[in-house]
Amino acid sequence: MKHLMVSIQVAEEEQELVIARLSELEVTGFEQQPETLLAYFEADTFDQPALEKLLLPLAYNVELVEDQNWNAVWESNFDPVIVPGFCGVRAHFHAPLEGVAHEIIITPKMSFGTGHHATTYMMMEHMSRMTWQDKRVFDFGTGTGLLAILAEKLGASSVDAIDIDEWSVTNALENLTNNACTKIDVVQSTIIPERTYDIILANINRNIILEYIPNLSARLNNKGEILFSGLLVEDEAVIQAAAEKQGLIFFRKEERTNWISLLFAKETLALLSKRTLTIAPQYAHFIFTTF
Repeated sequence: MKHLMVSIQVAEEEQELVIARLSELEVTGFEQQPETLLAYFEADTFDQPALEKLLLPLAYNVELVEDQNWNAVWESNFDPVIVPGFCGVRAHFHAPLEGVAHEIIITPKMSFGTGHHATTYMMMEHMSRMTWQDKRVFDFGTGTGLLAILAEKLGASSVDAIDIDEWSVTNALENLTNNACTKIDVVQSTIIPERTYDIILANINRNIILEYIPNLSARLNNKGEILFSGLLVEDEAVIQAAAEKQGLIFFRKEERTNWISLLFAKETLALLSKRTLTIAPQYAHFIFTTF
């Protein structure tokens, strides 16, 4: 089958947002370069008017490419990802990782979330500082299922995970099996389940977070934490303002290559934690994460 390669002129720090936007189309793969994002499409189903609308005002070029094994191309660019001393993400063809408490095996296909991008890496960094035992977790936009899998390995009692993309859900289910997960429910949906959660994970993008933050906050219990990523440095102020309107209080930020990840807590927990910080700041993390 013939494929088309679309070369999009976009800075590296903005490529993840373009990838998320193009997920509405039938993309067979992406390749990220410093100033160019390559998107691959099957020639027979390529919808250029839809692409043009989603890419405006970005410049792009389309060319026919030789057919190839796309999973093999993806695998050739997939290296293990390690958060030192905490967790590692590898493919099935990599040797077991050493020096990590938790190892996750992800089949390297076309879903988002292998830990390579700063947004996912920062989510894992945040997760290393949180308490997960017996927590009810919601993973909004699960992609490969990586964060949901990590939550179960850290002790979550249950994880509900959703994604809009059928391919992502199929890939996530495969990854759950490869990691022997039994406490995660993955479905293709944009509807947030009608239950409350102790922890919500939302590694999406600014626009989706702003749209769904009222619903996400409503699903967070009174001692809950909500973790956002997929955000650029310049998104911080608007996300903080939107969170505060929902009674959420900012607690911690990670920053990596112009991307940020923000942790918020329900007002009752955050205020109690902040009062405790004035007494024993050296134990702030321990106190915050043991409620």
